[in-house]
Amino acid sequence: MTALRATDLTLPGRLTGVDLTLRPGEVTAIVGPNGAGKSSLLACLAGLLALETGAVTCGGEALAALPPRERARRIGYLPQTPEIAWDVSVETLVSLGRLPWQGAARHPARTTPAEDAAAVDRALAAMDLSALRHRPVSHLSGGERARALAARVLAGEPAWLLADEPLANLDLAHAAALVALLRAQAGEGRGVVLVLHDLAMAMNRADRVVVLERGRIVADGPPEQALEAALVSRVWQVQACWWGGPGTRALALGQP
Repeated sequence: MTALRATDLTLPGRLTGVDLTLRPGEVTAIVGPNGAGKSSLLACLAGLLALETGAVTCGGEALAALPPRERARRIGYLPQTPEIAWDVSVETLVSLGRLPWQGAARHPARTTPAEDAAAVDRALAAMDLSALRHRPVSHLSGGERARALAARVLAGEPAWLLADEPLANLDLAHAAALVALLRAQAGEGRGVVLVLHDLAMAMNRADRVVVLERGRIVADGPPEQALEAALVSRVWQVQACWWGGPGTRALALGQP
């Protein structure tokens, strides 16, 4: 696996001079108040936004210079508010994650149909959707829909998994299962980058936390350092205090 690096990223009104090197095998949480630039940074790391200055590289290669299929094989991206254009079955939706690996004009297939089917089966099982594989997506609840979209990304088996607020519509059990799954993906050598609002989840489950404030990185490191109470209080403008031990910390908030 290869590093994902952002150098001097600048987007007017959103990011200013962001430098970041992300390592495979880790779960990195990007956190910050509303409007801090979290989603913009994640979209830049996925190669989806035109930069005013700076560049994003994957394994030393400029992301913008990679052919779309190669970029999609390296990076799986789950936006905060994804759209589903057609009312297809859950299985068909998840199968779309295999498109970068399949053949097309001037693009020989990288996998066999059997390998594609197996990857889809694994993704459905991972997101607890096997029993719903034939259900139309219009008949899914909000949480089921979120899991189906996550499964589509997982089916692509990218080297990097980038997800913007992936826990937002999930119940407690499925949120915990997804975090465990993402940690397992990192354990297998993939890079995992999550935008989160849940600071306790970032503290307890991430290997590294990047804190953004007004488009700039103001903290970057192990969770207990990046999310120390004084910085949380200043950046989020609340009185904050951590309770509990490693892996079970809870954030108590007072009046601003």
